[in-house]
Amino acid sequence: MHLATLLLALTGSSIQLCAGYVAHAPLDGSQCTKTTVAILGGGMAGVSAAQALANASIADFVILEYRDTLGGRVWHTDFGTDPKGDPYTIELGANWVQGLGSSSAENPVWGLAKKYQLQNTVSDYDSILTYNETGYTDYSHIFDTYSAARETASKHAGRILNENLQDMTARSGLALAGWKPHRDDMAAQAVEWWNWDWESSFSPETSSFVFGVAGENLTFNQFGDQNNLVIDTRGYSAIIEGESATFLRPNDPRLWLNTQATKIEYSANGVVVRNADGSCVSAAYAICTFSVGVLQNEVVEFAPALPEWKQTAIEKFSMGTYTKIFMQFNVTFWPEDTQYFLYASPTTRGYYPVFQSLSTEGFLPGSNILFVTVVESQAYRAERQSNEQTKREILDVLRQMFPDKHVPEPIAFTYPRWSTEPWAYGSYSNWPQGTTLEMHQNLRANVDRLWFAGEATSAQHFGFLHGAWFEGRETGEHVAALLRDECAELDGVELCGGRMHYDILHGTTPIDAYTALNGWPVNSTSVQA
Repeated sequence: MHLATLLLALTGSSIQLCAGYVAHAPLDGSQCTKTTVAILGGGMAGVSAAQALANASIADFVILEYRDTLGGRVWHTDFGTDPKGDPYTIELGANWVQGLGSSSAENPVWGLAKKYQLQNTVSDYDSILTYNETGYTDYSHIFDTYSAARETASKHAGRILNENLQDMTARSGLALAGWKPHRDDMAAQAVEWWNWDWESSFSPETSSFVFGVAGENLTFNQFGDQNNLVIDTRGYSAIIEGESATFLRPNDPRLWLNTQATKIEYSANGVVVRNADGSCVSAAYAICTFSVGVLQNEVVEFAPALPEWKQTAIEKFSMGTYTKIFMQFNVTFWPEDTQYFLYASPTTRGYYPVFQSLSTEGFLPGSNILFVTVVESQAYRAERQSNEQTKREILDVLRQMFPDKHVPEPIAFTYPRWSTEPWAYGSYSNWPQGTTLEMHQNLRANVDRLWFAGEATSAQHFGFLHGAWFEGRETGEHVAALLRDECAELDGVELCGGRMHYDILHGTTPIDAYTALNGWPVNSTSVQA
């Protein structure tokens, strides 16, 4: 179901988007590089937006990218050494093609993976062993208990969505479906982390039940449940770089790398982007693909300040931190035929819970590389401490998991600090509980000629790389239509002018329900704001 179809289902009315611009004074960009469209960010959304413009015969655009390469949060690095002394390639950011699809509904990222022959291997989530502080302990039966509750919860979430009922936290939704792990049942807590936090980068307490379940279902029901881990020596970003080469020439002057935007001036007449190096770009339109993290950290000034409805939407959504910590050893001391190892800490939920072997056949056999993932509070904690302290903690866990093995010091060790990267400030977005589709539409809506795109602005696929691809393409097509003085089309619906937004978002309790019968004895009209 496309976003337009979802909106039609919820509103029961057709959608006609009108610009509704108000008059603004012309921006002073007379000394700036002139272009038709300025694209802010060279990740998946930025590149797919530029490609959409190029496909619409609009070649006059500039891509401004903070880093020295394209890819954004699809970020890889060299790590360790192979038997020949060459480094391996590991992915610090996006790592999986999530949901491959079929000929009738193919994930566009999977299409690109095939196009560029990106090396990848299927993740077998049944290839898992479970551990606690005493070593190997089989609690795999809990997976079945969770799966049964999740199936019930998924149906409940679908009914809430279809009937426009009140959202709840994923914790509440799972509990109503029968999944109620005790706080001290650390095995069940680990299984829940594996099934929820590992995907969302947030706990069930802070995630929307409806949109958390719907977002996952829309990807895996639409494209299939297979996840393939990318292990290509060129890096996952090879697909983004490859697509950019379809419309950018070598050393193309339209690609500005190492360019940090510091101020964005916008109006109904155009956009001026001012950069840290003193350069600036004056454009008829701009497409901002900054992450929610960058927008929330206010490292870029908007002039005028973004309207309240836009600022509220930005602050309502969450930016998760998903941290993979890589280790290379001189030996594979863990079972070589197993992909995953789940650890249940005796005291702390989410404490170095999921280890994954890259030394397994089909990945990087013989590499002796193992990585562990932490999210949210545990990721922030690891970011604040030294590599050495984090390494000591992980080795203590591994020695609990494998008490009969010699667990040596790693010969290579690294991890990113996502929440402090000034071009990202986190890994990907999460949809908080109680945040409606209208609020999300405010996140994706344009403000005058300043447009927004990225994984966070995808209602169906927020948090996914293919969500960034869809949003970049759609935004590029929409801006191209505006430049041709035409209406864009999405799923058979004409979109004319700017994207709709909601100036006022109302609650779910009508004012006449604030009575003594509902525990509100004070007349609501007499309460002073």
